[in-house]
Amino acid sequence: MTGQSGLGWIDILVILLYLIATGYLGWLGYRGTRSAADFLVGGRSAHPVIMAISYGATFISTAAIVGFGGVAGLFGMSLLWLTFLNIGVGIFIAFVFLGEPTRRMGHRLGAHTFGELLGLRYQSRAVQIFAGTLVFLFMPLYSAAVMTGGSIFAATQFGIDFEVALLIFALITAAYVVPGGLKAVMYTDTLQGFVMIAAMIFLLWFTYSQLGGVGEAHRFLTDMADMVPAKLQAIGHQGWTEMPAFGWGSNSYNLWWIVVSTIILGVGIGVLAQPQLAVRFMTVRSRRELDRAVPIGAVFIMLMTGTPFIVGSLSNAWFAQHGPLLNGQVEQVIDADTDRAMVALMRQNDVGAWTPILGKDKKPAVVPLIITTREQAADASGQGFELVSGRSSIITYVKGEADQVIPTFISTALPRWFGIIFFLAMLAAAMSTMSSQFHTIGTAAGRDLYEQISRKPHGSEPSLLAMRLAVVVGLLVAVTISYTVREGYVIARFTAIFFGLCAAAFMPAYIGGLFFRGVTRAGALASMSVGFGVSAFWLVFIKAKEAGTIGLVQLVTGGKPSLLADAPNWPVVDPIVVALPLSALTLILVSAFTRKPDEAHLAQCFTPRRRARATAS
Repeated sequence: MTGQSGLGWIDILVILLYLIATGYLGWLGYRGTRSAADFLVGGRSAHPVIMAISYGATFISTAAIVGFGGVAGLFGMSLLWLTFLNIGVGIFIAFVFLGEPTRRMGHRLGAHTFGELLGLRYQSRAVQIFAGTLVFLFMPLYSAAVMTGGSIFAATQFGIDFEVALLIFALITAAYVVPGGLKAVMYTDTLQGFVMIAAMIFLLWFTYSQLGGVGEAHRFLTDMADMVPAKLQAIGHQGWTEMPAFGWGSNSYNLWWIVVSTIILGVGIGVLAQPQLAVRFMTVRSRRELDRAVPIGAVFIMLMTGTPFIVGSLSNAWFAQHGPLLNGQVEQVIDADTDRAMVALMRQNDVGAWTPILGKDKKPAVVPLIITTREQAADASGQGFELVSGRSSIITYVKGEADQVIPTFISTALPRWFGIIFFLAMLAAAMSTMSSQFHTIGTAAGRDLYEQISRKPHGSEPSLLAMRLAVVVGLLVAVTISYTVREGYVIARFTAIFFGLCAAAFMPAYIGGLFFRGVTRAGALASMSVGFGVSAFWLVFIKAKEAGTIGLVQLVTGGKPSLLADAPNWPVVDPIVVALPLSALTLILVSAFTRKPDEAHLAQCFTPRRRARATAS
C-alpha cells in the first residue's frame, strides 16, 4: 500500500562507503587479534567509550527498533516502561552492581566466556557445558529475529526481495566476525553506534515537527483512543497513550499481561543474564572504565529504545493526518462530532464501479476512519450510495503486521534521503548485534562445548578454528529460521523468548555466584536445569502463541493451543513469571543442603573489598 522501491546510484555509493569503513575497522580488529584473549575478550583493555557504545549497540538491534517499535505502533506508549527498565536495569544495575564483580572474578579466574565464568566459579565442567549448550542452541533464535528486522526494512525501503536482503545481511556479518574476533566486533560496533544515534535524533525531531510539536502530537494521539481496532479493545487496549486494562480472570486483561510479563519483564530483566553482554564487562582493565561507561550507555539506550517506541506509537497520528486516502461506505458512526466511523473499505474496478475490499476472512474489511470528504457514487450493481474518504491509524495500512509499522512509516513519511540513512542505522543495529551474537555462539561452541567435552586442560590455547566453524553453523541456522518463520510480531516474540530463557536459566546462578559464597555447584546446576525446564515446558504447553505454533499441545488437548486454554490470562503469561522464581528458589534450597565450595577456591574467586577498592583507585 505504501513504500518506495529501487536502489539509486547514490544509495549504492553511500552503502559501499559505509561497508568500506566497517570493513576497515574489521581489518583493524583482525590485525590486532594476536592471541586468544584478543579474540575472546578484546585483550581486556577496551576504552570505556568503545565498551559502552559496543554494549549498547549489541543490546539494541533491529529487534528493538523495528520489532518493538512496531509493537508500540499496535499497543502504544506503555512500552516506554521497557525503556525505563533498559536504563535502570540494563545499564545502571548491570554496570554498577554486576559489572565490577564480573570483571574482577573473570580476570582472577581467567574466564573468557560467560559459560566459562560460571564453570570456573562453580568448579564444574557440567555447568559450563550446560551454559554453552543453551547459548549455542537458542541464540540463533534471537539472531533470526535481528536478521528478520533488518531484512524486512531493506525489502520495504528498496523494493528488493526479503530473501536477497537476508542473504546480504548474513554474508556481511560473517565476513568480519569470523576472522576478526571481539576486537573487530567492538570497533565496528562503535562506528555503527554513532550512525544509530544520528538517525534516531533526526527521526524523533522529524516526527514531532510533522505533528505540531510534542504536546500537540500527544494530544492528537490521546484523542484517537476511539479508533483502536475492536480486536485490541477486546483484550484491554485503552488507547495509545494509556496502559492496558489491568486485572485477572478475563480475556479483557490479556494485553496487560502480554505487555508487562512478556515484553517489559521478559526483556527488561532478562538483559542482566545475557551472555553476549556480560562478557563485555571482562573486556575492560578496571572499575574506572565501567563507571565512565554508565552515562554514555544510559543516553545511548534512551535514544535507541525511547525513540522507536515513541515514533511507533505516533505513527498512528501521522497516518491519521497525512496517510494515503482510503475510501468506503459507513457501517457505524463512532463519533459524529469528529466525523469518525467504522467504514467498509472499497476500491474502484476497471469500469469505475466501487466494490468491497475483502479481509483475510474473506469478509468486507471494516476499519475506523477519520472522514474528510463525502460524495455520491455507484456500486457494481449501479446502485447509488454515499462514498466517504478519509484516513486511519497505521494499523490499517500495515494490516495489523507490527513488523511492518516502522519500515512503512519511514518509507512513507520520511524524505527519501533519510531512507538510506535509516537503512544504514538498521544495518548498523543488525550487524552490531548479530556480530556479537555469532561471536558468542562461536565461543560457546568452541570454548564451552568442544574444549570441555574433549577435556582440554584449563589455560591451554583456545581452538579458534572450532569457534570460527561454529560461527558459520550458527549463521546458517539463524538464516534458516529467519527464512522459514515470519508470521505475527515474530521479531519481538523471538527476542522476548531468548531474554526470558536466559533470565530463568542463568540469572540466579550468575548473581548468586558473584555475591554469595554459600552457593554450591549442585545448587547452580539444579537452578539452571529448573529455569530452563520450566521455561521450555511453558513455551511448549502453556503459552498459547508459541505452544500453538509448535503444535505438540494440540496432540494432548485435542486441538486447543494451551493446556490452560480455558483459564483466562494464563495462556498469555510469559514463562519468566513462573520459571525465574522457581529457579531462584531451587538455587537457595539445594545450596543449603549440599557441600560448600572449599575456602581456597572461594578466596581465589572473591577479592576482599578493601583490596578491590585499592585496585579500582
